[in-house]
Amino acid sequence: MGNVKKTIVIGLDGLAPEIVEPLLASGGLPGMARLGDQGGFARLQTTSPAQTPVAWSTFATGLNPGGHGIFDFIRRDPRTYLPQLAFSRYEQKSPLLPPKAVNLRRGEAIWEHLGRRGIPSVVLRCPCTYPPDRVRGRLLSGMGVPDLRGGLGTSTMYRGGNGSGNGNNDGQRDQHAERNVVRVEADADGTFRTALLGPLSPKDRAPARFDVAIELNRQARTAVIRSTGAPKALEIREGRWSDWLRVKFKTGPLQSVRGMVRFYLARVEPEMELYASPLNFTPETPLFPISSPPEYARELANQIGTFYTTGMVEDHDALKDGHVDEEAFLDQCDQAWRDREAMMLYELDRLDEGFFFCLFDTPDRVQHMFWRFREPDHPANRQGFRPGFERVVEEQYRRCDAVVRKVFDYVDDETLLVVLSDHGFNSFRRGVHLNTWLHDRGYLALEPGVRPDEEAGDLFRHVDWSRTQAYALGLGGIYLNLAGREQQGVVSPEEAQTVRDALIEQLAGLVDPQTGGVAVRSVMPRETIYRGPYVDEAPDLLVHFALHAFAGGYRGSWTTALGGLGRGHFEDNTARWAGDHIVDPALVPGVLLMNRPFRTKSPRLEDLAPTLLQSLGVPPAPAMEGGDLAS
Repeated sequence: MGNVKKTIVIGLDGLAPEIVEPLLASGGLPGMARLGDQGGFARLQTTSPAQTPVAWSTFATGLNPGGHGIFDFIRRDPRTYLPQLAFSRYEQKSPLLPPKAVNLRRGEAIWEHLGRRGIPSVVLRCPCTYPPDRVRGRLLSGMGVPDLRGGLGTSTMYRGGNGSGNGNNDGQRDQHAERNVVRVEADADGTFRTALLGPLSPKDRAPARFDVAIELNRQARTAVIRSTGAPKALEIREGRWSDWLRVKFKTGPLQSVRGMVRFYLARVEPEMELYASPLNFTPETPLFPISSPPEYARELANQIGTFYTTGMVEDHDALKDGHVDEEAFLDQCDQAWRDREAMMLYELDRLDEGFFFCLFDTPDRVQHMFWRFREPDHPANRQGFRPGFERVVEEQYRRCDAVVRKVFDYVDDETLLVVLSDHGFNSFRRGVHLNTWLHDRGYLALEPGVRPDEEAGDLFRHVDWSRTQAYALGLGGIYLNLAGREQQGVVSPEEAQTVRDALIEQLAGLVDPQTGGVAVRSVMPRETIYRGPYVDEAPDLLVHFALHAFAGGYRGSWTTALGGLGRGHFEDNTARWAGDHIVDPALVPGVLLMNRPFRTKSPRLEDLAPTLLQSLGVPPAPAMEGGDLAS
């Protein structure tokens, strides 16, 4: 491929070749077609599992997950069996010292290798870069940046009636995972007084509060939020998003934490419904660093305006829970896209040399939430099919193509341009209750009298570990309850292979009696997939789900993901999150296009890091597993 002066990489999360290819053939993606004509187009082999944080970590490091340590969105604590975020953790060596964020992605990224050779990089929103890697250049962290409460998307829906209250109107909170619903009643003057809930106290885990008053004008169909924040009076129209409200939580005698939030006024009557987004770090004063150098986030905000800082920008949970509608979600996605494009263009305007990467996450989120409109008979449409959204997914692909066309303005003869997606996409119609299957096969035991249904709860609440050999957590991983590793492990090292072999034999080829289709294509031991120093942190077994034209895609159920046991072995996926990619990775490859000829036969994500380093004259690190696609 030869050395170039600058390398530009545009990540388009979740673009599927099954959609890209016909659009290319029909002339619907002229930018990508131009790129393919100059160099080539290929389907790109993704990681196992085909998940965003896993795949982009492999892109960045040139290592399989066993080399960088990211295997899922969540990982389990073998001492408690409870899920933890897989991206980062917080360490506090002394009560007198502030906590420190630690990035759990290991392995060195492309930009770290380049920096040692004196080559600058600009990296915008790559997953698993929180806290930020040190770069020679600039980096803004992506997926993994938490909200102000420490989650990946802790939002709040305020619902208010017309009665009079007593002024103490926090109401009852119905907490479901990270999604809160707060009931409030109006005071005698018609004002709703409540609070935003902020960071949790390390002493008693109580959230800090920021008081707000909500005044409705039903005739004008507006609301005004009054507070000590900025602005002090924030007006919102029904069916619209607000501007940002900047707030400050008092967390100690001389301590405070700043954040920012947007609101969506869903309706003013018959009762008020006001949605508050997750609390974002402010770019100027984040609770923990989100950029390298630390002042870079402030620079971006000064140049392009205030932008979302959380790692999961699009509020998909709000749509999934029915707190906002499809139009509101797309409006928010549009703003996130505009933010990202403004960042990209600001940096490309001053890019003279080195490495540039920018990720657009929105295509992935839109496909998760709008895939159901491509399939009117999808189980998610049983509560009603709203026409008008059937082409939303294809419109996202065209918007991606418009970005590619804009990037061409910054490409010359000494520029390598790469466009890729980390995985593909397809339908998610049926969930598999892996823990229930394990229970019914005798591998997982519940306390006496507890059955696999809602009564069992999540987080393994009623599991009898003294009689449990295996359990499932995350979106396709099974762990052995191994003696000496798990806190209450019962499977001896000598028995482990026998248990694994039995699980593989019994679960692989699992048939769904409702559809007659095979739900599980294969079950793979971790050592057959992964290599490297962190293989021991992976699930013991990886379940590769099937995809059928007649039955749609299978996936681990929502209940399984957080350690629950559903009723039966299968369930229809009726959630608005109706598209997915956690199937056998061979079924959901990504796409790869370059403006220089490259090896288009069976390229892998592991090949990108060595290829990009070589383009800038830097030899790949010995640990990198892929090869230069130009050779």
